[in-house]
Amino acid sequence: MYRLLIVDDEEMITDGLYETLNGCDLGLDLCKAYSGREALQWLQRTRVDIVLSDIRMPGIDGMQLLSMIGRNWPHCRVIFLTGYSDFDAVYQAIQTPGVQYLLKSEGYPKVIQAVGAAVAELDDSLRRNELVRQAQEKLNTLEILARGEYFRHLLHGAKTAQNLNEDFRKLNLPLDSERPVYMAQADLSLIDLSPASTAMPSYAVRQESALAVTLLAESLLSPQARSLGIIDRFGDPVWLIQPFAEREEGSGISAGTPEGTYLEGQFELIQQACLESLGLSVAITLGDRPCDLKKLSSFYDKIKRQRQRRTGDGALMVQTAILDAMDGSCSPERSPRDKSDALAAHLDAGRRDEYLLLYNELTDHARDSSAPYLLELYYTTSLVLLSYINRWELEDQVAGASALMRRDEFSSWEEAFSFLRATAETLFELRRSGERNRAAEAISKVRAYIEEHLDEDLSLVRLAGYIHFNPSYLSRLFKQESGINLSEYIEAARIERAKRLLRNDELKVLEIGIRVGYEASQSFTRFFKKATGVTPQEYREAART
Repeated sequence: MYRLLIVDDEEMITDGLYETLNGCDLGLDLCKAYSGREALQWLQRTRVDIVLSDIRMPGIDGMQLLSMIGRNWPHCRVIFLTGYSDFDAVYQAIQTPGVQYLLKSEGYPKVIQAVGAAVAELDDSLRRNELVRQAQEKLNTLEILARGEYFRHLLHGAKTAQNLNEDFRKLNLPLDSERPVYMAQADLSLIDLSPASTAMPSYAVRQESALAVTLLAESLLSPQARSLGIIDRFGDPVWLIQPFAEREEGSGISAGTPEGTYLEGQFELIQQACLESLGLSVAITLGDRPCDLKKLSSFYDKIKRQRQRRTGDGALMVQTAILDAMDGSCSPERSPRDKSDALAAHLDAGRRDEYLLLYNELTDHARDSSAPYLLELYYTTSLVLLSYINRWELEDQVAGASALMRRDEFSSWEEAFSFLRATAETLFELRRSGERNRAAEAISKVRAYIEEHLDEDLSLVRLAGYIHFNPSYLSRLFKQESGINLSEYIEAARIERAKRLLRNDELKVLEIGIRVGYEASQSFTRFFKKATGVTPQEYREAART
């Protein structure tokens, strides 16, 4: 929603423009100011997209406003209205990009047309090539981050979409979504060439080193394979590799096959380059066969466990993880801790379906697992739930929360895991009801404020500032909760107040107009007649009979 500010020191003109534009279907949030100084206050407290202003005003005039707008809101469009033939001001205005000039004598249709053109320009500017070019400068960096985040999501246990084509296309991934990948993981150590130093590398140094190794490996692999390097949540490089079709002579990369020789040899070169160029010792664990992209998580676990069983210090070692027995299913030996972060993230974000899908996957595979694994799964999940309960102080609203850390209260594993699921369901319901209650409370507060301040400025910006929301969100939330637009609600409230006051003879029509937010009697009369079909005086006379 764009915001339009109307500025003129003549109240009748300001109110007339406000009412006319408010009746047009331009999708604008309208604000008005009766002086340049008041307009300046608007411009200092909120974003304004279009300014419709007189040029000649006492105090701060239109050209001074234009200067301030140019400094603070460079995308704002300005439409100047004037009744003067001031060549210098007009010439200066039309030389400024985004500024139009109209004579007041041209009438409302011309103003509406100019405002519509300004809206169209704003729409177009959001799609303009210049913005695309600016965004393109950041695209490569954002693309790398998005790729890494996407595959970390998959490596650490997230459910994979059945069709990966769309994800790969949107993220511009260099891999073929229809083909399996070979996976390699690295364990790297920073070699400090100064013997006196015993300091541990900082997080930034480790991340920089991991990224350097990742990119170096991709460059050495690229002549013969598609490859994608990412950094897992432990800070270690992981590569997904698809040799080009002409190299696919073997069915796997076990010792002695062309693929095995190629990849093993390339990683030896990568190790040497890392040692000489980066001062890094890199140990590599390589899967012995390709894995389905939809089953990355299980293969990642297998390779990681093999890496942890390396012989000796592992420096400059390339070891092979045998994946023959892997069917790609989730291994019951996998630590639940690997997926607890995903459970916690889904719970914190209120993603009920994703949480339950992952929880069901964990507990379904746990049926045939050992007692130690089941115990770890129970308490890992309990800690996720308990942490959430403690952070949001919900212990009094969750029945049996104290049992989360007492597995022995349940007669079977099935009963224990059903309790954890029910507790999670309760937390999601509490979150949903809390969101609904807070929304209803906020809108009720806005309604009460409107009723108490009908004689004041009730612009969307002011109401949003009162409730501490941004204007666009308040507008959408009010419509969602009330079924009508905020502006319609305010108009209806003002009409009802005006009718009530008109039914007794204590106040003059002008005074009633002021009490419902209209300083000028002509503006109040137009507003009232538009809503009711009669003037305020005609309504009063009819009420007497």
